[in-house]
Amino acid sequence: MAAVSPASAGGGRWEVVRRGRRPAGRPRDPPAAPAAPIATTETLFELGFERAPRRAGREAAAEPQQQQQQQRRQQQSGKGSRKAAGDGGSRPGRFRSLEEALKAFNVADLQKELDKSQSMFPENPSVWVKDLAGCLNYKLQAPKSDPALSQHAHDYPYCLVSKELKNTIRSLLGKSSGVLELFFDHLIYTMLQELDKTPGESLHGYRICIQAVLLERPKIATANLGKYLELLRSHQNRPAKCLTILWALGQAGFTDLAEGLRVWLGVMLPVLGIKALSPYAVSYLDRLLMVHPNLTKGFGMIGPKDFFPLLDFAFMPNNSLSPSLQEQLRRLYPRLKVLALGARPETTLHTYFPSFLSRATPSCPPAMRKELLTSMSQCLSVDPLSFSVWRQLYTKHLSQSSLLLNHLLESWDSGSRKARQALQDTVRSFKVTNEELVAKGPGSQQDVAACDTACKLLLQKMKCRGFPWSRLLLVLLVFTAGFLIHDIQTHGSLQGTLLSSPVPLAAAAVSRYTCAPVALPSVPARPARPQPAFPCRWLERTLPACCSRAAALLQPTLQPLWAKAAELTLHISKQCSTFFSWAGERLCILGSTMGLRGVGGCCLWLRCCHAWNSSLLFGRGEVSWDCVREHLSSFTYSSWIYLQNTTLALKNWALAMISGH
Repeated sequence: MAAVSPASAGGGRWEVVRRGRRPAGRPRDPPAAPAAPIATTETLFELGFERAPRRAGREAAAEPQQQQQQQRRQQQSGKGSRKAAGDGGSRPGRFRSLEEALKAFNVADLQKELDKSQSMFPENPSVWVKDLAGCLNYKLQAPKSDPALSQHAHDYPYCLVSKELKNTIRSLLGKSSGVLELFFDHLIYTMLQELDKTPGESLHGYRICIQAVLLERPKIATANLGKYLELLRSHQNRPAKCLTILWALGQAGFTDLAEGLRVWLGVMLPVLGIKALSPYAVSYLDRLLMVHPNLTKGFGMIGPKDFFPLLDFAFMPNNSLSPSLQEQLRRLYPRLKVLALGARPETTLHTYFPSFLSRATPSCPPAMRKELLTSMSQCLSVDPLSFSVWRQLYTKHLSQSSLLLNHLLESWDSGSRKARQALQDTVRSFKVTNEELVAKGPGSQQDVAACDTACKLLLQKMKCRGFPWSRLLLVLLVFTAGFLIHDIQTHGSLQGTLLSSPVPLAAAAVSRYTCAPVALPSVPARPARPQPAFPCRWLERTLPACCSRAAALLQPTLQPLWAKAAELTLHISKQCSTFFSWAGERLCILGSTMGLRGVGGCCLWLRCCHAWNSSLLFGRGEVSWDCVREHLSSFTYSSWIYLQNTTLALKNWALAMISGH
């Protein structure tokens, strides 16, 4: 009888064997290992009844996800339906210009859409501002402009917006002030996405929203400039996108100069060498400084780290800028320099001196070398700390120092006088340093020799000072004051001095004291009073003796020259006498005709000069000390008369004008 044996169950097969027999030639099987328990199969009951609850559990868990997806679709369809309802169910066609689109824009419809958005999402202001931007851009479809709007004004297109629409936008932004930064990011990224589409929509609505946001909060654009710089670098092969980003960030500068400079230094200066972006960066800077002529609000924004790259771009040839852009940047350089030096250059210029000095090499372009030398001279004359900085850097920049020393030597007469003492001390220390460098041995001997020569010439220039006119005037002033004080002390009071004595008429004085009598036109004379004693009597005693001794020594040599000088003096005296007499007659006639006392003063002045020349003419030069003294006195009296008559004439004229009105 055959039976089924599990003898080969370990091999996974069953065999049929007969009782008492073993297959021929088959070895005895080794003892089998205990088999693993056989897993029970799922019964029909289990498949039909127990799996149903599991499936129901999975479906119940998936229901919330399906409901959320369905709600999202409904929201999206709701927004689309609202837009369609607001537009009458059809997309508006493109207008021929943005001005035409703004004229056709219905602000009431926009306000309805915004009210609906605020009622549906009362706690979500980000939805409100996004609906505002989407509706504006959807309805303002006009021909596209270039990404930088270079052909329009700086506030385009916001300048075309009506006052009613501006108020609506400003009101909604005021309610959504907490999400404006996110809204600004949303506008930029949405514009970049539209640029990827073909043909894509125009971006006028988004640009209007950007300008409205930055008009209220310009610091939003500069809150995270590093992020936008990375965004620029990630799109550097797409100039349209880069210009769109730069335009959006640059709108902050037209509200606040400081924020505009931050934007320019943060994202535009790093891309100044890129060919497609450099024209917009330079033109934006030009427009920014034109919009803000008052540079004081931008003080402190540009430091040495930012200023010297601008200097290199403006003056170094063969850089990444085109010649026209470089020339435009060079025209802007003086204002950038004012911004960099700030409100107190006397405290900041020494920080710029090292970079100025290191760039002033002999191979420097002429225009840049002139600017560098002028700037270093300004540093030395305005900020005294620049001298100490120069002394520290002298041995490392010998060639540059020689250029600066020669420049100071050439501009010595026009340079500042305040810093000459500090310059003298600095040049002397340089001279000592040059001697030490020569003693050390070879090594840049040519530069040391050039510096040493310039130092010697400067020291020589400092020693050879010009004529001390200021000191001479000071001495004369002190002498005059001493003369007056001595005169007052001699007489005991102001009464009886030269200042208080009545001034005789010049003509009478001259005719009385000249060495020869001269006939003058009649003038009213005052009673003569004794003249006060001359305060400096020692001159009367010492001067004639000194003159006699000098004449005895110099007469053999100077007598021929004196004869010639006397002839020339007599000739000039004759000519001047004729002129003074003619001018005196004319002025007297004019004075009598017009009644001007000032002209009478001039007439007396000319009579005095005529009398002086006549005295020389008739006296043949033989003038004693008394004659010279009296002539000087008469000259002083005539001047005093002229001042009195002029003052009286002005007084009478003023009274006549007042009484006439």
